[in-house]
Amino acid sequence: MSFLGTYDHTLDAKNRLTVPVKFRGPLGEGAIISRGIETCVSVWTPKGYDEWSKSMLDALGGMTPEARRFRRVLSASAFETELDAAGRIMIPAKLMEHAVIEREVAVIGNDDAFEVWDRKAWAAYDAEVSPTILDLTDAIGADA
Repeated sequence: MSFLGTYDHTLDAKNRLTVPVKFRGPLGEGAIISRGIETCVSVWTPKGYDEWSKSMLDALGGMTPEARRFRRVLSASAFETELDAAGRIMIPAKLMEHAVIEREVAVIGNDDAFEVWDRKAWAAYDAEVSPTILDLTDAIGADA
């Protein structure tokens, strides 16, 4: 299943995110919540996280200094979690700080994961990147 769409949500006082209903099914066996590559928080299925982290480490050459640093930062900022009965996950303070998240968030699908952005940060990022989508497809060699 792909995580698709953008949803505006508000975190509660305990930094809990109500996961969009369409995203809950794949998280039935738990989730991995981690630091995003950009200024966001990424949420993965356990299988999706394992596949992604392995592919990233393979691309970096396994035991190169860069791969070791990447693995360290990635592992130190990843947390196993489960949805509570209300379909919520708690975002750890460390990840809130990384993503500079206040209470108002945008939950965006990103294919095999979804991301949680501060809503204003997402609006700024989207406004900057969306007009360049054709240039991005050219840069990665994809047909628009």
